[in-house]
Parts: sequence; C-alpha cells; structure tokens
Amino acid sequence: MKKIAFVLAAAGLMSVAACSKSPEAAAVENNADMVADNLEMAADNIEDAASNGTDAMQANADATADNLNAAADNVRDAADAKADNMQ
Repeated sequence: MKKIAFVLAAAGLMSVAACSKSPEAAAVENNADMVADNLEMAADNIEDAASNGTDAMQANADATADNLNAAADNVRDAADAKADNMQ
C-alpha cells in the first residue's frame, strides 16, 4: 500500500513540476517516471521474495533486482534527454 501511495504522490508532484515544460516533454517524463517506478517496485518485490529463499536464489534475485533498478535509471535518463530535446 505504501508503494501505491508513493507512486500517486510522485505523479502529483511531477504534474506540478511540469508546469514550465512543454506538454509533450512533460508527458515523456511522466510516462518514463511511471515505468521506472514500476520497475523499481518489481525489483523491491523480487528482493522481498528472495529473502525467503536459499542463498543461490537470493543472489540471483538480487542480481535481477539490480538490473531492474538500472533499467529504471536508464528509462529516466532517456526520458530526460528526450524531453530536453523537445524544449
């Protein structure tokens, strides 16, 4: 439940922050942030599930979670670059 509230709060703050950007750039960044947030939530869920498993399973899950977090960072970076080019 906390994660959903975080996503909703982040979306609300992004809409306020987007006031000085073009609508297209704001949409790109908002969509990318939502995708990145979902990737990070998936990573958190994988890490939580791995804590109940064996050492090998936990190591694999941690690596997967790290990859998802890196993908989330890449999504945000790509959206920022695209939004900057739109302005």
